[in-house]
Amino acid sequence: MSGCAGEGGAFVPDVGTYAVDSRDGRVGQVMALDDGCVQLRPPGGGVEWDVPPGWIHPAPPNETLRAKVTELNRARRLP
Repeated sequence: MSGCAGEGGAFVPDVGTYAVDSRDGRVGQVMALDDGCVQLRPPGGGVEWDVPPGWIHPAPPNETLRAKVTELNRARRLP
């Protein structure tokens, strides 16, 4: 994981919460805080990506709800 350096005073989310990558607006669930990066996973599954703490902010309630619905729908489709 390169390119992720912690910034003083940056928002650091809790694992399991949803956050927004300010670089491109993607919403993801916080999976880990590792090597100065926040790892996000897209709602419904997929490949995780790294976000420097200075580029992340909490997901607004409507985006959090949308992400949770996506997760629930995915879980219902699994065998």
